Amino acid sequence: MPPMVPVPVTVLTGFLGSGKTTLLNRLLRDPSVRDTAVIVNEFGEVGIDHLLVETGGEGVIELSDGCICCTVRGDLVDTLADLVDRVQTGRLAALRRVVIETTGLADPTPILASLMAHPVLVQHFSLDAVVTLVDAATGVATLRERNEARRQVACADRIVVTKADLEPETAELRALIARLNPRAPVLAVAEVGPDALFGCGLVDARTRQADLSRWLGEDLSCTHDHAHHHHAGSHDGHGHAHGHAHGGVGSFSLQHEAPIALADIEAFLDLLRDRQGSSLLRMKAVVRLREDEARPLVLHGVRTYLHPPVRLPAWPEGVARGSRLVLIGDGLDETLVRDLFAAFTGTPVSDAPDRAALLDNPLALASRGF
Repeated sequence: MPPMVPVPVTVLTGFLGSGKTTLLNRLLRDPSVRDTAVIVNEFGEVGIDHLLVETGGEGVIELSDGCICCTVRGDLVDTLADLVDRVQTGRLAALRRVVIETTGLADPTPILASLMAHPVLVQHFSLDAVVTLVDAATGVATLRERNEARRQVACADRIVVTKADLEPETAELRALIARLNPRAPVLAVAEVGPDALFGCGLVDARTRQADLSRWLGEDLSCTHDHAHHHHAGSHDGHGHAHGHAHGGVGSFSLQHEAPIALADIEAFLDLLRDRQGSSLLRMKAVVRLREDEARPLVLHGVRTYLHPPVRLPAWPEGVARGSRLVLIGDGLDETLVRDLFAAFTGTPVSDAPDRAALLDNPLALASRGF
């Protein structure tokens, strides 16, 4: 049978007790949320309501043997592959979406990587969104103390603040979230319905058009000479992150207006993954290719894994033609990444090897710690 249209996958994450299961139960009762497979785990938390497990039939699948990210190479992949088989053999109705609820201690990137790296799953599922819940009452302390929580927020496409009815969210919490992830919309749980939670991916479900600005979380209507950078580290009085980002969870963006050769963007990504892959949590990019400037190249990566590239038929209306890369990392060395990008885009940087030097000797950056 031909592969089905890729099913959008939402990864729902958030620290222990942030209210993921409560929100999920509420959304699953909405009549518009049908033909949804929910993969949850019961590690340290109450599972989906028994009523929903009983009435959901084969639409609700629980991994009750532990943390989902620990079993990502096995159970999760097997479960998703089984869903494909059930749909193709008619044992399960066609799916409109899949929701994966992670344990509160999970780093979501292994789940994202499995969706991108598995040759079968990548044909049948597409990552729609990472949605992270933050508890208004304990969020400040959690984000200050737990690196897993900082990673969850940094990787999010949307952030939902919960329990504000018990303790109103503070300006301090908003500031912490903004430093970790300045691009994701922040919503109050009371205003979150299925429309707000699902549909964060590259293609807008309502218009069927690619919404690059929403997906990247950046204004793409014009290009800028400077790049934005945000870190959960020290900042100077102007809000700019200091040079290196070692040890901190944060993000920054790279911008280049002139077209880039496909070979150069590939070489840049190869070196980036080789040298900084363990620190790179997530990457989103739109590239203006020299070989075909009329069709944007869209890239999405997690750690060392790259989703099969997507070529859009045309630049969306109002979007300036230029390359933008958003990199989210934990200990990602911003200065060296910028030097590497400059080398392959022909932008001169003092005291840094150029493209020719890097291609002749990829170890040219080793002396600078790359």
